[in-house]
Amino acid sequence: MEMWELSAREQIRDSIAAYTHAGDRGRLADLAAVFTEDGVLHVKGREPAEGREAIVRMLSGAVARGARPDADGRTKLVRHFIANVAFEEVSPAEIRTAAYFLVVTAEGPDHWGRYRDRHVPVDGRWRIVHRYVRVDASSPTSTFPG
Repeated sequence: MEMWELSAREQIRDSIAAYTHAGDRGRLADLAAVFTEDGVLHVKGREPAEGREAIVRMLSGAVARGARPDADGRTKLVRHFIANVAFEEVSPAEIRTAAYFLVVTAEGPDHWGRYRDRHVPVDGRWRIVHRYVRVDASSPTSTFPG
């Protein structure tokens, strides 16, 4: 494996982690920054969000639902767990990945599914140009129904 590919794989893993950490904290501008300027977030069954501002708008409702205090007045816990990141196609111009995700709240597993991403290099960093999200299932009491 060449050095550019090792670097690209680590940057992509870092972007995937940055997306989840920012989302869990409600920092949507930081989340959107892992995308290219014209990047697309496409959640199955919804209109795709094209561009960073549209991505922030799309996710604002979910963050608002997740930020509502629980019965004790505490903000709800939200944690994304990403597993089995597979590098399916790798070239210097584009890398395609697939991964599983699980979202957990204080009540337990909330929803889970798959990410299918296309990453491209922009100004020395690999960014998501397209993310397809498929929610496979959710709990009956899901805060973020799919």
